[in-house]
Amino acid sequence: MSAWGQQAAPRNWNEPGAYPDPDILATDPRFRKYIVFNAPMQRLFTGTLWAEGPAWNGVGRYMVWSDIPNDRQLRWIMDDNRVTIFRSPSGNSNGNTFDREGRQLSCEHGGRRVARYEVNGAVTAVAERFEGKRLNSPNDVVVHPGDGSIWFTDPMYGINGNYEGNQAQSELKPAVYRVDAQSGAMTKVTDEVNQPNGLCFSPDLKKLYIGDTGGGETKVFDVDGRGLRNGKTFAKVGNDGIRCDADGNVWGGSGPGVQVFSPDGAMIGQIRLPERCANLCFGGVKRNRLFMTASQSLFSVYVGVAGAGLA
Repeated sequence: MSAWGQQAAPRNWNEPGAYPDPDILATDPRFRKYIVFNAPMQRLFTGTLWAEGPAWNGVGRYMVWSDIPNDRQLRWIMDDNRVTIFRSPSGNSNGNTFDREGRQLSCEHGGRRVARYEVNGAVTAVAERFEGKRLNSPNDVVVHPGDGSIWFTDPMYGINGNYEGNQAQSELKPAVYRVDAQSGAMTKVTDEVNQPNGLCFSPDLKKLYIGDTGGGETKVFDVDGRGLRNGKTFAKVGNDGIRCDADGNVWGGSGPGVQVFSPDGAMIGQIRLPERCANLCFGGVKRNRLFMTASQSLFSVYVGVAGAGLA
């Protein structure tokens, strides 16, 4: 049986399949233009315990991602399809991204912090505590393309046990935070999410989407200066990692693989994977290549739209 409960022939992920790829589905006619008919889905790597946090580096032409239980980060290099160990140990890192200066930001379950890797090799703790209390386990992070502020989610997954971090008692309610790019001051922007996970800005930066894997939904908020307001349900799917494309669609990692939602919240497309998709990002030279971290593997496929923002 396949991951979708239907009988399916074994697929050789080292070879292209039929065109268009049968695992890329348009559940709404609006998604058809995003399917590149002769672009094969590829498995670029397998061998992780729980793959997470893909982030594209345009200067280095590589994609970095986390293998949380193995306490390491891996790097896929576009020029020769080579995969290397990028950072080990990694503080059981989860989500990753790059800021406007090209520095990598990582959410560390083990360190219960958001870390920034400086150009000289030093590591800066961007966020560790709020009002004197330790964070739970920062999960995913994005940089506001306009003002450079850092926004991140802080659920409890990394302290619930010792597999993806270190078991510990929670000191703070799960929440979403903002770190000012200039002062470094941290503010809580919302705790109206059960277990906040992935997050992303809309292309016009007026909305912030947050996947609530604890509440089984994805929420959307209006961005009000340095804060949020008018939180409401966007989709009844608790997406893990999420990204917006340049047209404002929301691409989310979930059990079936990737689910794509139009700006009005309707599911318009699906990419089926043989493993649970935890996260995704747009990358490649034209930022029209979708990278998907799914359980033990890294997958990719070209799509007919570019990613929005920096991530």
